[in-house]
Amino acid sequence: MEALQIIVAIFILALASSLTFASDPSPLQDFCVAINDPKGSLFVNGKFCKDAKLAKADDFYFSGLHIRKNTSNTFGSTVTPVNVAQMPGLHTLGISMVRIDYAPNGGLNPPHTHPRASEILVVLEGTLHVGFVTSNPDNRLISKVLYPGDVFVFPVGLIHFQYNIGNTYAVAFAGLSSENPEVITIANAVFGSNPSINADILAKAFNLDRKMVKNLQSEF
Repeated sequence: MEALQIIVAIFILALASSLTFASDPSPLQDFCVAINDPKGSLFVNGKFCKDAKLAKADDFYFSGLHIRKNTSNTFGSTVTPVNVAQMPGLHTLGISMVRIDYAPNGGLNPPHTHPRASEILVVLEGTLHVGFVTSNPDNRLISKVLYPGDVFVFPVGLIHFQYNIGNTYAVAFAGLSSENPEVITIANAVFGSNPSINADILAKAFNLDRKMVKNLQSEF
């Protein structure tokens, strides 16, 4: 299984690279290893670049995606990212990836969006109900039940989710078309913003009682 995970990870990155044009700009150099030291460094796409002559293999390396993560949390899922923050050699390459672990019987990667990336996901273990919602005015849910070896795409910017409907742990890998796709979890953004959105606004927007909105905000 470990070998399969590595093969799938490489496959996902290769697929995601074809989507690069949709998000991050194409690089004009071989690579730009991100560093935090501005001294004598070139500034490209929001980060400083290490002198290419000083680049080493570890700048393009990450280890640990074979390890199952703890899913004992509110949602019963854990996302392990490999983006430019974990692998500085990804800077300007327009790709990243994640491993997602789901607890049995309802582990959820809750509704969220990636503002800068499309996502292609492959299931390695378990059974996932996945889907995304189209933009206004249709707001159509497009969903599917996935099994090991199945692949599904979430278009850039659209709200999407994954839910473990099986009674065993589930694992998926996903490639994203940005070195730093970011994530906006809908419930956190709406009810957990800092400072809080006025409860009257949310009560009207969601057709809820103001007291219920305040209760929801207190949960975040």
